[in-house]
Amino acid sequence: MNKNSNSTLIWVGVIIAVLVAGGLAVYFAKGSGAGGNSMANALSAVTDTDWSAGNKNAPVTLIEYSDFQCPACAAYFPLIEELRRNNPDKLRFVYRHFPLAQHKNAEPAALASEAAGKEGKFFEMYVTLFTRQKEWENEPNPTAKFAAYAVLIGLDAKKFLDDYKDAGAKEKIRADYKDGFRAGVNSTPTFFVNGKRIANPNNLNEFQKIIDDAASTAGSEIGTSTPPLN
Repeated sequence: MNKNSNSTLIWVGVIIAVLVAGGLAVYFAKGSGAGGNSMANALSAVTDTDWSAGNKNAPVTLIEYSDFQCPACAAYFPLIEELRRNNPDKLRFVYRHFPLAQHKNAEPAALASEAAGKEGKFFEMYVTLFTRQKEWENEPNPTAKFAAYAVLIGLDAKKFLDDYKDAGAKEKIRADYKDGFRAGVNSTPTFFVNGKRIANPNNLNEFQKIIDDAASTAGSEIGTSTPPLN
């Protein structure tokens, strides 16, 4: 775990350094109707349009703004999966897109996940994209690989490609990005626990403690809002 933790920290530093160079603003400018650089720091509430996994009534909601081509996001992926497995009742996980301009295949990968999601396979594609990131990250045109992944997870390739080209999928990705930008997201991955941004944990134990503390706080808040029984 220590070796993985060090690798994660190195990659996080690389991503932040690249963002400071200006890649973030380039992508944001591509979005329709994007204006200004002010940030309201208001995190959008989770809705039915979000991709979420786990107990919807869980005391803890973990939101990740992520980029499928981001090495740091791939480094955190197994930690997130372990958290999901270890906290089936305690944790709800929400994935939001934040593809960075310097990652040329990030938006195509996000489109692939949206296309799979239309057929009920978002998280299957999510897993495939992260576990096979090295296969497609530098492809000049990754579409054929994504279509092969779609077949691998049980989807029809033609239907997948039709959904992949759907303009609504791109709008969903841009909407996630703009929401993240307004909430102050400036690197990937960025995590929010019960609406509060957290510093990226160094390892699974640190992440689990954050989840446990949030669950305890949520339970205390519920308890204090309930009048005592006579």
